[in-house]
Amino acid sequence: MEFEEQLQLYADLIVKHGANVQKGQDVYVTGEVIHRDFIQLIVESAYQAGASIVVTDLIDPYHGKTRFLESQSDDYLSRVPDFVPYRAEQMISDKAATIRILGSEEPDILAEMDPEKVNQQQLSVRKRLKKFYEEGIGHSKVQWTIAAASTPKWAEKVFPELNGAEANEMLWKDILSICRADQPDCLELWKKHNDTLQKRAKTLSDLKINTLHFTGPGTDLMVGLSDKAIFKGGGSLGPRGVEFEPNLPTEEVFTTPNCHKTEGYVQTTRPFLINGKMIRGLKLEFENGAISKFSAEEGEETFREYINSDEGANKLGEVALVGVDSPIYQQGRIYEEILFDENAACHIAVGFAYHFCIEGSADMSIEELHEVGCNSSAVHTDMMISSEDVDVKGILKSGEEVPLIAKGKWVDEFC
Repeated sequence: MEFEEQLQLYADLIVKHGANVQKGQDVYVTGEVIHRDFIQLIVESAYQAGASIVVTDLIDPYHGKTRFLESQSDDYLSRVPDFVPYRAEQMISDKAATIRILGSEEPDILAEMDPEKVNQQQLSVRKRLKKFYEEGIGHSKVQWTIAAASTPKWAEKVFPELNGAEANEMLWKDILSICRADQPDCLELWKKHNDTLQKRAKTLSDLKINTLHFTGPGTDLMVGLSDKAIFKGGGSLGPRGVEFEPNLPTEEVFTTPNCHKTEGYVQTTRPFLINGKMIRGLKLEFENGAISKFSAEEGEETFREYINSDEGANKLGEVALVGVDSPIYQQGRIYEEILFDENAACHIAVGFAYHFCIEGSADMSIEELHEVGCNSSAVHTDMMISSEDVDVKGILKSGEEVPLIAKGKWVDEFC
């Protein structure tokens, strides 16, 4: 297929499989200005799917940087107008669909900003949107999906040996291939892939794993799971009774840990972004569920500010398993974009937990969720912790150890 055909197929995949837009549904699409042309394809596809209205937000990263440079008061950085949470909560009540397109025109635009100020501004937004994240995302009360589009400067970070245009072409090729949008039967392939992930998640849930044990270079980590934890993978069920795919691509099966029961040490295997700053070479130690000690080769101060955002920011809210059969891992590249890198390796996340990974969560209060170890926070960031040198075992309540991943690969019964 020609590039334009693949791009159209990708836009349709995002709308019809990712968000799974329904007739008469409101749709909200967010992305940077540089993605205007691609977002136009998404808007057209959404209306063709029967959307009642498509609301677009085109963000300019330069405007965001200007706010940090020119704001006359630090207090101004915390200001979030009332219409922001109001609109987000309206998405919940209207059972809307939301689409976010990642890929920055200027990936490093906030890298040199004061990490405390950046975290202050980002945290103020997350706090005002806490209900949306807890209910809209955490309880799947909206249909949401996140995908990515290439930009020249992001592409140059992935392909530093190429110039902007050439790098951009190569990154688009990777994105379309990883998302299976370079194949005419793309939608059917995603349905089959979804089935594989859901079957794997059910097998893991049925084991009733008490603890996940990660071992490898610089890693001996015990992640205790909630007694009511269930594994999820592939699509989720939305408020209209239809399935949607939160992430395109996705290769993970994940669950909610007990935020009080993580012990040991771990080192990250890929860099990741926090508040515009890359965190590299991170090493963590956990005691009684919380980060007790850490160091990083790069971005240490940014990470410190982040995990001090609130009481739950230094505890785990997610643990996910990914095998090296992942097409992202197989590319052999670091994408410096969490949507891709988290789907290349097993990962943990500090911050808020997904309520839908707790059995019976729909009928539980926040206090009851906390009692079973479901972490609460205004933040959430994934950190990759596996490679071909890492093993993962599930420890059952009986003490029996079940191999899940050996040298990065899923063992046969989970393939």
